[in-house]
Amino acid sequence: QVQLVESGGELVQAGGSLRLSCAASGRSFSIYTVGWFRQAPGKERQFVAGISRIPYSTSYADSVKDRFTIFRDSAKNSVYLQMNSLKPEDTAVYYCAARQGPIGTTKIEYNYWGQGTQVTVSS
Repeated sequence: QVQLVESGGELVQAGGSLRLSCAASGRSFSIYTVGWFRQAPGKERQFVAGISRIPYSTSYADSVKDRFTIFRDSAKNSVYLQMNSLKPEDTAVYYCAARQGPIGTTKIEYNYWGQGTQVTVSS
């Protein structure tokens, strides 16, 4: 069982940066693949980025590639999403999720979810 708690979302101007955190409970968190998803009002929840267990392979949605970076700190049982050059279209609730196995890009592949954190990018 894994419990996830996101933090770091806030209101930021376009072009700015934010770092989201996903803190996990459980001693075996390092074996889980973690994904970040986002959901804007009236839209489906979509994959943003994912990071596997060791060797920490990563994957990104095309819309965030070269702007967002996902990384993890196993000592802190945490995964982070560094978001740079933010755009108004990045506005959404951001969720972290965990699964065992390779990085998945659909929400149905993930078993554990956090409650989400709101990111709002003003133009």
